[in-house]
Amino acid sequence: MLQLNVKNETSRLRAVVLGSAVHNGPTPSIDEAYDPKSLEHIKAGTYPIEKDMVAEMDAFNAVFQKYDVKVYRPEMIENYNQIFARDIGFVIDDTFVKSNILPDRERELDAIQYVIDQMDATKVVRPPEEVHIEGGDVMLWNDHIFIGTYKGSDYKDYITARTNMQGVNYIKELFPNKIVKEFDLVKSKLEARDNALHLDCCFQPVGKDKGIIYKRGFREEADYLYLVNLFGKENLFHIERNEMYHMFSNVFSIDTNVVVSEKNFTRLNNWLRANGFTVEEIPYAEIAKQEGLLRCSTLPLIRD
Repeated sequence: MLQLNVKNETSRLRAVVLGSAVHNGPTPSIDEAYDPKSLEHIKAGTYPIEKDMVAEMDAFNAVFQKYDVKVYRPEMIENYNQIFARDIGFVIDDTFVKSNILPDRERELDAIQYVIDQMDATKVVRPPEEVHIEGGDVMLWNDHIFIGTYKGSDYKDYITARTNMQGVNYIKELFPNKIVKEFDLVKSKLEARDNALHLDCCFQPVGKDKGIIYKRGFREEADYLYLVNLFGKENLFHIERNEMYHMFSNVFSIDTNVVVSEKNFTRLNNWLRANGFTVEEIPYAEIAKQEGLLRCSTLPLIRD
């Protein structure tokens, strides 16, 4: 039996689902693009190829092996993108929440059913149909749960709007003892530099009291200021528009002092080291072309 336990983003990791780029399928058509960054690369002929993405995920897996983390991989589906495990589910405390994802991605959940079968069935929940929520929008910070959403009246017109207010309210009801705070995110169907696809595209805690943040990812300045007040401005690494585009805030913590980061994130990686972190640098720039990075490819199951 898997004893699920995740209370924050940075405690020592013991078990994780890592997505897979094997049999990833052909480059999608323009009509099949889920986000503006993928669309950009499809149009430019620079969409990533399978062997490059497999190599990047192998490098990530090697870091997990170095730190003795138990890694589960999804069962293989032919010609299907299974990289972004974070979208399909998430753990809060000892409960596994299945995401209500875009309907044509449902098979990704089936591919980790063998992992779900090892969980206490009473601790596996599925929200009702009207609830939209994805793991990239759900961020745990001890007694807080931060949730990215989109409050615009045109929510249904945005394929980039992934978590609705029904999703926020569902988590509030499920975890009444937590402080659940939603953040209204900036969305764009056409310009990836102005699209916070999930909360982890514009914010993520690192260590015990620090974080990476993109101010313009929040539609309301009050939401940004909430995090500034909680963490302290001096503890936040502010990223620029182009750094948000390259997904600087989408790193992944293996421990309170160990962060896996993209090797080209020089400014961030230097700041992390200056603040006492061990930075495990790996190549992930090809996967980044699909508007997802390190946190997006993981689904933590057990942390200390």
